[in-house]
Amino acid sequence: MMTRKSKTTAPKSLKTNTSLGKKERDALLRKKKRKEKKAILLGMEAKRWYALIALSAFFSILLFPSILVRPQAYKLGDIADRDVKADRRFLVENTDLTEKNREDALKAALYVYDYDPTAANIASKIKDAFELGRDYLTNYVDFYYAPEIAEEPSKKASDETMETVDSFKSRFFEILAIPFNDGLIDTLIQYDFPKDVENFLLSLVSQVFKIGVVGDRGTLMSQSGKGIILHDIADGKEKQVGDLSQFYDVKSAEEFVKERGEVEGSNIRPLQLKETALEMALLLIKPNLTFNKRETAVKKEEAQKSVKPFYFMVKKGEMLVREGERITSDHLLKISGQNRLLKQNDFLGRFPAMAVFITLFMAVMYLGGLLTRASEGSAASSKDLYFFLATLLTIFLVVIAFDLVSGEIARGFHYFGPRVLLFAIPVASGAMLISIFQGIRVAASFSLVVSVLACLIVDGRVGFFVYFFTGSLVAASGVTQCRERGVFIRTGLKVGLCNMIMALCLETLYGSFFTLETGLACCSAFMGGILVGIVVTGILPLVEMTFGYTTDIKLLELASLDQPLLRELMVQAPGTYHHSVIVSNLVEASAQAIHANPLLSKVAAYYHDIGKIKKPLYFIENQRTSENKHEKLAPSMSSLILTSHVKDGVELARKFKLGKEIIEIIRQHHGTSLISFFYEKAKNQAEKKGEKNIQVKEEDFRYPGPKPQTKEAGLVMLADQIQAASKTLVDPTTARIQGMVQKMMNKAFSDGQLDECELTLKDLHEIAKSFNQTLSGIFHHRIAYPEPIVKNASGRVEEPAGNGTEKSDVSKKGKNGDTDQLSKTDSAIRRAEDKAENGESLKRLGLR
Repeated sequence: MMTRKSKTTAPKSLKTNTSLGKKERDALLRKKKRKEKKAILLGMEAKRWYALIALSAFFSILLFPSILVRPQAYKLGDIADRDVKADRRFLVENTDLTEKNREDALKAALYVYDYDPTAANIASKIKDAFELGRDYLTNYVDFYYAPEIAEEPSKKASDETMETVDSFKSRFFEILAIPFNDGLIDTLIQYDFPKDVENFLLSLVSQVFKIGVVGDRGTLMSQSGKGIILHDIADGKEKQVGDLSQFYDVKSAEEFVKERGEVEGSNIRPLQLKETALEMALLLIKPNLTFNKRETAVKKEEAQKSVKPFYFMVKKGEMLVREGERITSDHLLKISGQNRLLKQNDFLGRFPAMAVFITLFMAVMYLGGLLTRASEGSAASSKDLYFFLATLLTIFLVVIAFDLVSGEIARGFHYFGPRVLLFAIPVASGAMLISIFQGIRVAASFSLVVSVLACLIVDGRVGFFVYFFTGSLVAASGVTQCRERGVFIRTGLKVGLCNMIMALCLETLYGSFFTLETGLACCSAFMGGILVGIVVTGILPLVEMTFGYTTDIKLLELASLDQPLLRELMVQAPGTYHHSVIVSNLVEASAQAIHANPLLSKVAAYYHDIGKIKKPLYFIENQRTSENKHEKLAPSMSSLILTSHVKDGVELARKFKLGKEIIEIIRQHHGTSLISFFYEKAKNQAEKKGEKNIQVKEEDFRYPGPKPQTKEAGLVMLADQIQAASKTLVDPTTARIQGMVQKMMNKAFSDGQLDECELTLKDLHEIAKSFNQTLSGIFHHRIAYPEPIVKNASGRVEEPAGNGTEKSDVSKKGKNGDTDQLSKTDSAIRRAEDKAENGESLKRLGLR
């Protein structure tokens, strides 16, 4: 007591300084650990995003493989070395037909002729000219033929008169725009520009010009089958004329004038005047319809441009050329069209669009926490995501393979199409695997993603999206409770029946209900469901080994007591084996109450202390004599030996491939709890030796951890400690068992060992209640049967041998060298500590 008092009355300043230094060190250590953890989490998060983006790009490449595969280049006359099929529907331009259509459009283009309406106004010109002639006669001719002037002509007057006559004549022919002709004008002057001649000219010339006179009739008539475009140069209007025979050329116009002149000029007298009028009419005939070469070229160019390229449809799966055929122009046209289309559209348009589409879709699902079951940033989250993506990629490749094979098979059988075989694609097997390893919630998300991708492969048919999605959900829900491999086949049958109904509905929607194809589709759908169960049954062990998952089926195999590791534990450390069996009974009864995995808890309890196989005699439950190996060891060495059984257990679990879940429970089942017996022993030894300046660090006597992270790990920890403590009960009545359970759970809770697992106070209450029931059943009272009295040869009564055995057992427990087994001395210390902490402990757990 004096030693303890001297220790507690150490200088306050030294204690304070030491405490402050430790807090600073702990703060720096925590800060460093937080930074390291943050860096690790950021690295893990970056890797997950890289995986998502890379897989999305890979999916896009598989959907458009032409961006990587360079197609075979053929020339005209080459021999095809393989079958070439159209991998999608596309249009191919027929250049020959397009050129032919353009040539036809060029030939059909109409010539443009300019029509001059001012030439048709010759009537006004004739009137003006004749009016000018009459005015001239009135003003000058009378003066020229006057008697007084005629008798005495003046040379000067004669010259002025001649100038006036010449000016008039020139003006007359300028108005009519015809060549100068003295005989013609003199005749008209002689007969005073008669009105009937004027009307005669007006009638003949107007008729010809109104119809139109063309200069080159041969060129015009070459378009007789099509017609021409008549362009009025006055107002810019155009009209199409089909009857070209109505137009005159100069020669036919002259003939028309002569013929009509003979008829209409019969009343013109004298004959000289008639001939003069006809001659004048012929001079007035000029072309007013001229060919416009430039506008015609423009019209032809517009006609060529208006001709759209001629395309013909190439359907998906159409054989472009067969192996061994000689490449013709048609083959080359189709192959070149497909290669050009794939190179341009896929690489520059559809591939980037599809990559962004899939990446965004997957990113939204991932950010919503729908792709993994574990918490964000954990290692389990990365493993779950990688398994999710690997399964998605596998199913994606299977769908592509089925799509290709179905087309080839359907080509050989003409009584059904490739759609029939698509119903047999085992898309639901991926959802079944995800449900087994990650749960129904993640499986539902997987079903959505894989159904969208599969729908893209089969040309975006919405009916198939519903088909794949429904089958996947049925498969995922059928294996939520899976403890035998027969469940896979039964679930496959359910998926097959659901697929049959969906296939029948789809075939009915496609309009082929009473056909052979509908029956084959239903059979294919049912076989697809059976194939789902077979695939999952075969691939399940491979997934377990690859990703380190532990299914209930694997747990049932590990729960067999014939497992090599358990048999070795039973031989090498029988006490530990018995302890593990009792712990498994405790956790199995409690796990159901707190909605944990009872099978995982039970199997983990079997293996949680397998590390003691390497040094079994250093643990009290395996010591068969009263000798305690820890008596000759320093407390620190004893602590090191005890904590090493966790590390040894993890190594053995990895060697025997027990699974990640069990390995983690083995690592966490002691958490960071304190080995109080050797810690107190080390402090007592330090005080006895007078080494007051040497402090015994508490962290040196704690397990390395980590603390329990799951309900199952926390449950195993509590059961392990409580079962060990129950061995120290002298008279295990129900009240004492309840008190012991209450004390040990309070100790674990107050020490912070349950801070990182998902156990709630309600769960702790249910666990305590279950532990109380199980332990009360184990330590139930028995009837004390009377022993027969045996007398020896001397007549003395011998005591039963059992009393001595019990005494030796009590003696053995007094020399405890294991944290899992508490001695009576340690129990006394605990009772004193419990009295000191009586006001701070939790409320009583497990009591009704």
